[in-house]
Amino acid sequence: MNFKCENNKFKVVLSIGDESGIGPEIILKALFSKQLPDNIDYILVGSNKNLQNTYKHLRSLGLKNIANPNNLQIHDLEISSSDKPSKSSYGNSSFKYLIKAIEIVKQYPNSALVTGPICKKSWSLAGHHFSGQTEVLAKSCGVKNVGMLFTAKSPITGWRFNTLLATTHVALCEVPKLLTIELIHSKLDLLKKFCSAYIENPTLKVAGLNPHAGEEGLLGNEEKNWLNDALISWNEKNKDIKLLGPLSPDSCWNSSAKAWRNKDTEKHDGILAMYHDQGLIPMKVIALNYSVNTTLGLPFIRTSPDHGTGFDIAGKGVAQSQSMIEAIKTAVEFTKNSRLLNTH
Repeated sequence: MNFKCENNKFKVVLSIGDESGIGPEIILKALFSKQLPDNIDYILVGSNKNLQNTYKHLRSLGLKNIANPNNLQIHDLEISSSDKPSKSSYGNSSFKYLIKAIEIVKQYPNSALVTGPICKKSWSLAGHHFSGQTEVLAKSCGVKNVGMLFTAKSPITGWRFNTLLATTHVALCEVPKLLTIELIHSKLDLLKKFCSAYIENPTLKVAGLNPHAGEEGLLGNEEKNWLNDALISWNEKNKDIKLLGPLSPDSCWNSSAKAWRNKDTEKHDGILAMYHDQGLIPMKVIALNYSVNTTLGLPFIRTSPDHGTGFDIAGKGVAQSQSMIEAIKTAVEFTKNSRLLNTH
């Protein structure tokens, strides 16, 4: 399908995600918002029928501040022909939407990808064995060193809060096995490149793996045995960076909470967390609905709201769209900053 996109506009390609969740709702709500920047072409990838039904249903609930699909560019993909879709069929559709959205965004140098939430279990049931959208993006773009970064701009101070994950969608018991000196160095390289695009000589912090960062071996040996040396050796090659850590995880984000609320407090520019929940819990508690998931290391910018499919509230009209709005705003901001792109 060819889209009538003006060359002077940003193109934001939106993959709908799992249509049995809140993805269609939050996208229609977000695209009505006056918070979004002007002069953007939006291309939605998903089922036009589903978007139309979502719009009609939300209107029947009394919601008025939602975009009408008739006024949107939609790359219509009707993957499932069943009248009673299953988790498997929804998973298959959301996977195919993502693949098509990646194809479209690759066609336009001046574009970004925003993805709706998906259900990993539904993907698995449909035979798509990826642990998340980040892994699909990495494979589709042929890149190995990608990073799952959660970022949020404080509406109070304007400070950008950044947390990068060393490991992503893996069981907690697997985390110590996956952490290596090479992995830590590669993630710090990504975090440095990202933060340096905004500020000269950024300050980076690294959370320890164990409680109290191991307490010199009393509560875990990873910090003592190799993580301390890994940070020292990386910092020796990157002397322009102020690197702090490994820090006790229970206090590593205290300064983030202060910087989010107070303009006059000391700022840092990025934190490397060792595993998923270690980084996501403080991000979501501090930034609330302003947090955005983005993938570092791709040839284009990809963002996503930092929440899941919300199956328990799907169809009720109560899903908040702020994180989707922030995902779109962040995609545009980051696309403007060409230093963030790992271009071909």
